[in-house]
Amino acid sequence: MRQTWRWFGPKDLVSIDDMLQAGVEGVVSALHHVPSGAVWTPEEISRRQREIATRADGSPSGIAWEVVESLPVSEDIKKQKGNWREHIENYKVSLRNLGAAGIEVLCYNFMPVLDWTRTDLAWRVDHGGTCMRFDHADFAAFDIHILQRKGAAEDFPAEIAEEAARRHAGMSEEQKKALAINVAFGLPGAAEHMTLDDVRAHLAEYGAINADQLRRHFIAFLEEVIPVAEQEGIRMCCHPDDPPYPLLGLPRIMSTEADYEAILSAVDNPSNGITLCSGSLGARSDNDLPGMMRRHGAKVHFLHLRNVKRETDALFGSFHEAEHLKGNTDMVALLAEVVKEEARRKAEGRSDVSIPFRPDHGQDILDDLKRKAQPGYPAIGRLKGLAELRGIVTALEHAEHGLLARA
Repeated sequence: MRQTWRWFGPKDLVSIDDMLQAGVEGVVSALHHVPSGAVWTPEEISRRQREIATRADGSPSGIAWEVVESLPVSEDIKKQKGNWREHIENYKVSLRNLGAAGIEVLCYNFMPVLDWTRTDLAWRVDHGGTCMRFDHADFAAFDIHILQRKGAAEDFPAEIAEEAARRHAGMSEEQKKALAINVAFGLPGAAEHMTLDDVRAHLAEYGAINADQLRRHFIAFLEEVIPVAEQEGIRMCCHPDDPPYPLLGLPRIMSTEADYEAILSAVDNPSNGITLCSGSLGARSDNDLPGMMRRHGAKVHFLHLRNVKRETDALFGSFHEAEHLKGNTDMVALLAEVVKEEARRKAEGRSDVSIPFRPDHGQDILDDLKRKAQPGYPAIGRLKGLAELRGIVTALEHAEHGLLARA
């Protein structure tokens, strides 16, 4: 397994030097400043590669940009409206430019409007650190009473809608504003520029698009771009919905194993694969993460390893970002399946034996609390998670090699 680390570019408060001290082997990054739908030019790709390859003092870092996360799929492509055909052609050009730069793994998502959703970006946990949290009732308060989406109340269980009404009634104007900002933080682009009217306009564009139609749009996109990815030696891997259930009346089509099976079978190509995110998928109790890895490991091109703690027994409910080994996902069982998959790949002679993974998210602990880095991406919290994951992988690989040697 190849240890990687997400980096948001020169403005990231966790630096290249920091990640070197964490012992990572490669970098996950993107051109966040390039508008969705536009071409990633060779010049911009090369600039990001140079930034990653250079320490703060100007000396070589010894690490490279190995995984793209994400080359965004525009809302026009998802809706098949506006400039969607032009955006698909631009996507193909970007794929060719990434291939020419030697980058082989590309993570992306097909979530409409929201890239991810949390109601609290710094929820205090028992040990004094903070984490990101999704509170179902708080989200309902935003949807029903702040956004005032038509028909929103009918989308929630009666007890959640009632609790949302109580909470909203007790909120100050500052608390309502903070909740709206937290929810909007997962919108593509900068949350501070997104008004409630902007959110309503986004939602209105999806009014006539149900899950089946969105899935057809997704397959049409893949049929166009996957052949180009294959030509360029790029393995594309779709990230699941986060959280993996319907929000704001929007269709969600990458939330379960069945969702992945539908897309993988519709465009059956080695370059069409999975980003298995144990945190996103783990927010649903009916997702079997070790089983998904066992059954579909051949198509897993990238791993996000994090854990969430579900706070209720409901299929859709509140959860928070747990420590990497303390949530509802059995991380040891999941990693055991990854190690087995890598052994299978080695026996088959595949070139992509080592699956890149990154410690996804993390709790803000120690000096993270002062650094105030990108929400969900603290330096020390991720280092702690990486160290724990690294230890499990080392032990499992040692056992696997021992079994092979005795065989």
